[in-house]
Amino acid sequence: METVRQETDSKDPQGEFQHPLFAASPSSVEFNKLRKRLVRSIRQAIEDFAMVKPGERWLVGLSGGKDSFGLLALLSDLQWRGLLPVELLACNLDQGQPNFPKHILPEWLETNGFRHRIEYQDTYSVVTGKIPENRTYCSLCSRLRRGHLYRIAREEGCSALVLGHHREDILETFFLNLFHGGRLASMPPKLLNDEGDVLVLRPMAYCAEADLEKFATAMDFPIIPCDLCGSQDGLQRNAMKAMLADIEARMPGRKDTMIRALKTVRPSHLLDRSLFDFKSLAPATRSASR
Repeated sequence: METVRQETDSKDPQGEFQHPLFAASPSSVEFNKLRKRLVRSIRQAIEDFAMVKPGERWLVGLSGGKDSFGLLALLSDLQWRGLLPVELLACNLDQGQPNFPKHILPEWLETNGFRHRIEYQDTYSVVTGKIPENRTYCSLCSRLRRGHLYRIAREEGCSALVLGHHREDILETFFLNLFHGGRLASMPPKLLNDEGDVLVLRPMAYCAEADLEKFATAMDFPIIPCDLCGSQDGLQRNAMKAMLADIEARMPGRKDTMIRALKTVRPSHLLDRSLFDFKSLAPATRSASR
């Protein structure tokens, strides 16, 4: 087995072995820095949130968007280098959307040697049948999709469902909950599902969306646009995205600062009585003066 790997491996400009997917990737200094930055961010998130248990199997959700392509490529590269001791199984859930190009993902996965499963479930008809055209589909679509992915994870013996949410997804969700939900919550990098049998992991929690866009372009991924929620204008999430982009433009580096803030919570400086015992908070009793 080792002999076969040495014969099929390719090397990057630094002489390190890399996944064959990267054989045709750009050799520029700029791309190598981008790739290393993304890999470093993923490794940091994996370490910070104790995501890996060696020998387990992960189900990697592949939607056909830039983020999930990047997730699968970067995790596979880490695995190839011996830095991610888990088995990866890519999974695309074909949700029955009209004009969905069914051949693209299977062909790409097979060409690049990825173990995969393609599952067909017509959630599109369910969503469009229950949600009026002037309402957003995202919430119901996401719940239906997640339920099927949990089932597939169980069927395939996977301990975790791995998703391609990035830094901006987490920040946008935080502000959606803040402005519209009246709570402080976001997308955690590591979550246990309600049934308690499948972990949800987001290794790209620290990755910048702009970096993933550049990476997808450089890697020439066959991106498939979403014709359901992605086709609707005026989504609240788009407003959060625009707000964050404006803040970052005015004050560069604020997005990273916000992520650090989500990692540094002080319950005593908030208003949640279930997290901090304000009722018992009182000054120390002074001893009577003589």
